[in-house]
Amino acid sequence: MRHSLALILLLWLTGCSLLPELQDETKGWSAQKLYTTAKENLTEGDYEKAIKYYETLEARYPYGRYAQQAQLEVAYAYYKDHEAASALAACDRFIKLHPNHPSVDYAYYLKGLINFNDDLGFLGYVVKQDLTDRDPKAARESFEAFKELVTRYPDSKYTPDATKRMDYLVNALAGHEAHVAHYYYRRGAYVAAVNRAQVVIKQYPTTPANEDALAVMWRSYDAMGLNDLRDDTLRVLKKNFPNSQYLAGKPVGTPRPWYQFW
Repeated sequence: MRHSLALILLLWLTGCSLLPELQDETKGWSAQKLYTTAKENLTEGDYEKAIKYYETLEARYPYGRYAQQAQLEVAYAYYKDHEAASALAACDRFIKLHPNHPSVDYAYYLKGLINFNDDLGFLGYVVKQDLTDRDPKAARESFEAFKELVTRYPDSKYTPDATKRMDYLVNALAGHEAHVAHYYYRRGAYVAAVNRAQVVIKQYPTTPANEDALAVMWRSYDAMGLNDLRDDTLRVLKKNFPNSQYLAGKPVGTPRPWYQFW
């Protein structure tokens, strides 16, 4: 009886040790087969499986073109699987390991795209939400990634789209600052309102949000009794925005709807 139990235990332990091998369908697969299978899953939208195959490929065959391509494509798979942090880490890793790779421009573009879509609460603003509660960090990081792409690779096929997205982001960031300025004005924090309005004027001088920023500065200076600064700001507002709603009596503290900043 004792020998029978020992034999059963030995067979059970042996079976357990073989189980991972039986479950690993990729055992013995070549780098090409792993890559092809990962690519098929990526195309079919099974991003979790694609990630598994890409990572298995890199672990078993860390050198060569298939491993390099896997390092880039796994970033896209993570992005599509809504794993932004992992996708960004994969992009940064690819850029660091392969700074001269023919597709490194795509890594910069994808990095910008990931951050661009990371916070739809900021970029796809819902009218009832207070923008002063939003953190534009993702938008700023997206802009920097696109800027690096455009600067380093002006002839890249991704540059035209990146440039358009940069224009969108500049207007969005300027609009965010303008909303914060109006927020401070409504609460009587006039110095803070002027400071945030000046950010718009200095950092985003060609955006539509300048009208809102100038209006905040004009009315804030008036509220603080700084008449010279008030009058100077009013002249600038009239010169640059002669048809401004604020000149027609629109109250400061109620900026235009968020989506109208672009």
